[in-house]
Amino acid sequence: MAVDLTGGLDPEREYLFATKPDDPEMRESVNVWVWDNGRELGMPRFGVEAVADQWDTHDLQLNLALRDGRVVTIFGGHPAHDRGAVDGRAAALGAGPMTFELAEPFRHWRAHVDGVARQTTVDAQMNGWFPGGDGVDVPVEIEVDIRSVVPPWEVGTLLAEAAHVLATQEEGDLMGGPRFEQLFRATGRLRVGDQSWPLNGGGLRIRRAGVRRLARFRGHVWQSSIFPSGKGFGVCLYPERDDGKPTFNEGFLFDGDGALIPARATKSPWLQELAPKGQDVSLTLETEDGRVANISGETVVSTCHVMGPHSGGGFVGEFALQQAIVQYSWDGETATGMIERSRAS
Repeated sequence: MAVDLTGGLDPEREYLFATKPDDPEMRESVNVWVWDNGRELGMPRFGVEAVADQWDTHDLQLNLALRDGRVVTIFGGHPAHDRGAVDGRAAALGAGPMTFELAEPFRHWRAHVDGVARQTTVDAQMNGWFPGGDGVDVPVEIEVDIRSVVPPWEVGTLLAEAAHVLATQEEGDLMGGPRFEQLFRATGRLRVGDQSWPLNGGGLRIRRAGVRRLARFRGHVWQSSIFPSGKGFGVCLYPERDDGKPTFNEGFLFDGDGALIPARATKSPWLQELAPKGQDVSLTLETEDGRVANISGETVVSTCHVMGPHSGGGFVGEFALQQAIVQYSWDGETATGMIERSRAS
């Protein structure tokens, strides 16, 4: 069976807003998680987010984690790039030192970073370091060629219960409107200061456009990976609710061809403490026809954000977020992938 890399979605959804939206709360973003096939480094999220009421500046985030514990970051607003719209649609989103370029919908993107970043450590982040804190400024260059290999997963379209939750409960506000994500193979290069590395691995690209409203946030777990054989998986879920209503829990398995197979998590690695690496983040996914996938995972490099009382990784305060690169194993295969998880009190 062939792989339909559009997943049945309209290619127009890949293009960026050509002009400022009328709704001041409308936002759009392109984000990627990128990992190398080795254990030396990973980029647990970098991207550009544009909001209509701040159209001249876009928010950037770069998390680059190195095996020795260093974390290189770019955060905050930067002057927006011209979108170069043609025939009412744009194929680029960028600001300051970061740009994403659409080459072919659902198949090919490019990402570029060329600027100055703040260098800290994951230990400092675990102890409350926050963007803008002390650190060393270092030049950073990143070039990533993004080639999709799995159909896009439009969140909330695989399971009826997940669709109902997003449509009728505050989980839909948190999701921020229509959103899809797509696994890819990645090649490229990166440089931090006077150190350089080739890049040969994979990643996950997220495309979102909509209005994101504040709602009660209780934490989440989000995981995904693509294996050498072409198999892959993805899942996102929120904690069980205390009012008896269902929570959002949706994911997929992919066998290397055909369509995504709807699944849900029956075992997930909820965030209990923070650590730079070596944490067990194994999971179990089950399809509607009873197929069970037991996937083991261990964090390789991490970045963190902590708010409220804290003491290293042993106590999670008011809010903690971990964005990490993971070594996964499934049915005898190993692959690198991602996890994002959080806990809120």
